[in-house]
Amino acid sequence: MELLGIHHVSLLTTMPEKNYEFYTKVLGMRLVKKTVNQDNTSSYHLFYGDAKANPGTEITFFDIPNLGHTYPGHSMISSTSLRVASTDSLQYWKDRFIKLNISHDEIIKRANRDTLAFQDFEGTRLILVADNSENGVAPGTPWNQSDIPTEHGILGLGPVTLTVKDSLLTSKTLTEVLGFRLKGTYPSTEGDFANIEVYETGLGGSGAEVHIEVRPDLPRARPGRGSVHHVAFRVPTIDEYNQWADKINSLGITNSGKVERYYFKALYFREPNHILFELSTDTPGFDVDEHVDTLGERLALPPFLEPKRAEIEASLRPLDLDNNL
Repeated sequence: MELLGIHHVSLLTTMPEKNYEFYTKVLGMRLVKKTVNQDNTSSYHLFYGDAKANPGTEITFFDIPNLGHTYPGHSMISSTSLRVASTDSLQYWKDRFIKLNISHDEIIKRANRDTLAFQDFEGTRLILVADNSENGVAPGTPWNQSDIPTEHGILGLGPVTLTVKDSLLTSKTLTEVLGFRLKGTYPSTEGDFANIEVYETGLGGSGAEVHIEVRPDLPRARPGRGSVHHVAFRVPTIDEYNQWADKINSLGITNSGKVERYYFKALYFREPNHILFELSTDTPGFDVDEHVDTLGERLALPPFLEPKRAEIEASLRPLDLDNNL
């Protein structure tokens, strides 16, 4: 069994309309699924991805009204990366962020790649990472119905950074449980701290990496709006998903058990630093109930929630999005 890379990253938002505006209008991503939080159907779950909703391209948001501030620290997923084609693309984005008054840093190297860190309106820590024709997990297909030039469009997810107090148990989970490989390290971008460790799976590349930042000086994180809820890793087949479930159980790791999300099958567990991991299947995908040309244009419900559509729609507040969703 081998995980292919990152499947999706899920975050928290209190303002889904502004969230939609930022990720589709500022970042030029496609809304590929408008559905509900299956564990709390009175709130929305929005998925943004590439043009074809490929696995490994989705950044998703749970709508949680009145959520407080995020207080960064250890025991959290501290940043999420998004892939672009080249360093020239990073310069395009830097100029765009200046024009739109988006908080951002300078272009710097992380793990031998050019990167550009920035934040959305809720303080979500994001990093654009340049592929520059690097080998590894293939990129997605940029959405071509925004004002972003296709050659600079977002191609999918890059590395996630885990900030922890001590990396030993987290690294053991990545390598001994999930089969990641230690690829190398690079200097901390925050000062005189331990080098950041880089772990990879599958074909490697930015779409298949987890970075571990050790920060014992920080307090434990307190999640809120703009924080990351979990990271999901790609499982290629149902057979391997079943094998992963058996393995997690055989190791005595407390987990959710098998969860049917309809668009993928999932299994959740927390690693020793309390960060939530998910294993998600590539199949059947987000076009199982909508044609790829019309993804995200209606409220999508999995079959097990469809009989409750009227009740669910009545419990949801209308979303004022500009494409009449």
